[in-house]
Amino acid sequence: MDKSKRPFLKSKRAFRRRLPPIQSGDRIDYRNMSLISRFISEQGKILSRRVNRLTLKQQRLITIAIKQARILSLLPFLNNEKQFERTEWTSRTTGLRTRNK
Repeated sequence: MDKSKRPFLKSKRAFRRRLPPIQSGDRIDYRNMSLISRFISEQGKILSRRVNRLTLKQQRLITIAIKQARILSLLPFLNNEKQFERTEWTSRTTGLRTRNK
């Protein structure tokens, strides 16, 4: 049978029902760090709605809460470990540049 004429086959992936990421009793607030930290990647980025499995309203509230927590410095804007390596490297090179002749 030609590939183009095959009937549509459903995927045989097992269907597993997961718990919703936000329970009904959870309050979406910038102070609720245990809730907010679930929706941030390791690099400090806000994860998308598809990854989070949130409704549009929940995603908006989470985004606002994360941004408020960042402004109040409860969360970092970036969580980049390479940043420390760069500062060490730049301090060494700037030390060479400022040397008196």
